[in-house]
Amino acid sequence: MYHSKITGLGYYVPENIVTNDDLAKIMDTNDEWIQERTGIQERRHIIRGEDTTTSMGVKAAKIAIERAKIDKEEIDFVIFATLSPDYYFPGPGVLVQRDLGLKTVGALDVRNQCSGFVYAISVADQFIKTGMYKNILVIGSELHSTGLDMTTRGRGVSVIFGDGAGAAILSREEDTTKGILSTHLHSEGQHAEELSLIAPGMGKRWVTDIIADNDPNDESYYPYMNGQFVFKNAVVRFSEVINEGLQANNLQVSDINLLVPHQANLRISQFIQQKFRLTDDQVYNNIQKYGNTTAASIPIALTEAWEQGKIKEGDLVVLAAFGSGFTWGSVIIRW
Repeated sequence: MYHSKITGLGYYVPENIVTNDDLAKIMDTNDEWIQERTGIQERRHIIRGEDTTTSMGVKAAKIAIERAKIDKEEIDFVIFATLSPDYYFPGPGVLVQRDLGLKTVGALDVRNQCSGFVYAISVADQFIKTGMYKNILVIGSELHSTGLDMTTRGRGVSVIFGDGAGAAILSREEDTTKGILSTHLHSEGQHAEELSLIAPGMGKRWVTDIIADNDPNDESYYPYMNGQFVFKNAVVRFSEVINEGLQANNLQVSDINLLVPHQANLRISQFIQQKFRLTDDQVYNNIQKYGNTTAASIPIALTEAWEQGKIKEGDLVVLAAFGSGFTWGSVIIRW
């Protein structure tokens, strides 16, 4: 059995920077209020017509492919994690296959929101471990800005999210002391509606219902989040799944060279850092610049950390995420 190894990383964020002061011009909020609750200073929003979830993913993927030093023809499979696909169907995986000009490889979409990239990495890892594929393109990409309630009514959610994409190439590694050591995935669906977007959906409110009601106060097609409840669950599940990954590999917290958490809220990351007694150099955060980019947050942060030389060969890197579903997971990597 093989291991899988990340051989290439890339990310893309729109050039359009939206600061907290910019948001204060269109809703009742301010920089201090946002930073105190989330740690976010600015985020990126697309300019309509210039980017989509797929196009951002493609741009990140091209960088990852180049850095992996492979030809695109060597990609055997595509996994695309997102909650914001271009279309209700088909999913963006096949659009990436088309836009990159790949051969007729399989394309899979993962809908696990904030933990989507962790889930996607786990799926790719299994395919490579069994010998089925040699090189897999994994993308996390999100376009939030066009689907948010950018008014005072929606400020509790809308100030948090940004747009962007990250990508990784997972390749076969015959040295089983390197690469992805293990992945750990969980869910707790009883809390599914605590962080959700209900409509349009076949179950309760489809497009025809929304149009028929024409209700200006209908918030079912905007994201909803029970912030305090999500926070309390996140800090518990983050801790559990990080410890689970370490224990599975007979490792200690002191073995961690770098923790890259999902960028949900800087306060969550800081809580976990303090609980595990990690230094600032052992945790990578960039939510200050990009906001929460959901499935894209870990690959963007991981790529930045690698670009800045914070990851070296032999380092133990831990990825961890928690989000809507509730779903959560971790990935333990020996770089």
